[in-house]
Amino acid sequence: MDLILLRHGKAEDFNSDGDAARALVEKGREQARKAGKLLKHAKLLPDIVLTSPLVRSRQTAEEFCDAAGLPGAVIQGWLASGMHPEQAMTELAGFREFKRIAIVGHEPDFSGLVHWILGSSGGGVDVKKGAIACLQVTPPSRHGTLLYLIPPKLAVAAD
Repeated sequence: MDLILLRHGKAEDFNSDGDAARALVEKGREQARKAGKLLKHAKLLPDIVLTSPLVRSRQTAEEFCDAAGLPGAVIQGWLASGMHPEQAMTELAGFREFKRIAIVGHEPDFSGLVHWILGSSGGGVDVKKGAIACLQVTPPSRHGTLLYLIPPKLAVAAD
């Protein structure tokens, strides 16, 4: 399967109700919309979108899906901040019927997942807010191939 990682867009720095309640700012909403338009234009849309339950990720998924013309995202508790790569691959194995899946979540979870799947040592991947990464994987196997990583500045430039 192609696993698309969409990191949530830029969010407010603080929310009095706690980290989980931090909402997207307009720039974050725009990042998510641009990502949806870009993947739609490139004909790389996912078959399903899964999202972290945290507000900023849910909002990113909503904006992405609206811009891409996709049905709403499915909330998955395992995508909350603090996701472990092994758990992610085990959970994704339950979605093997889909050719392309997008997950919306957080750092350092996503860069850790990419690092773990690629088996890299001594280096790393920085998945910035609003970035799109795609790996070809076969859950629950650990191994995969990085197909692309689009930084938010390039996604935002697409229209």
